[in-house]
Amino acid sequence: MKFIPKYLAATAATLALAAPLATAAHAAEPAKAAPQPLVSFPVSDLKWRELPGTGGIKVADLRGSITGHGPYDAFVIFPAGKDNPYHLHTQNLPTVVLKGTFYAIVDGKRTEYPAGSFYNLPADMPHYSGCEKGEDCLLFQYQADHFDLVPVAKKQE
Repeated sequence: MKFIPKYLAATAATLALAAPLATAAHAAEPAKAAPQPLVSFPVSDLKWRELPGTGGIKVADLRGSITGHGPYDAFVIFPAGKDNPYHLHTQNLPTVVLKGTFYAIVDGKRTEYPAGSFYNLPADMPHYSGCEKGEDCLLFQYQADHFDLVPVAKKQE
């Protein structure tokens, strides 16, 4: 019977010494991030709304709100033939053209972006943009913070 208490005491002492080592080793392991939820927007679930004062531009927010504060992802429809007067955005504006032909005029140079194109317009770059006639333009745009459009006087070229 004396063996059992000595055995338990030795086991307890071993565990007491090993516990901090095990805890330190466990703490060194990177914490596992919680699984991300599925984000899914079948076309039938998109909620389209017209942006007031834009001449028919419509948006469907996917994450955040293009007219709110904070990051957003959105589909944007420009009506065929719709032009945006000379303006800039205060942060980069990455855009994927999914349908139609979108265009931008920067420093007097016109570039057309047919479906399948990508461009990343730098912050504070004055430009003129719009959708070619013939077919509406469907765009996917995202930004780290809210969308803005700041009108600017056209440069003399």
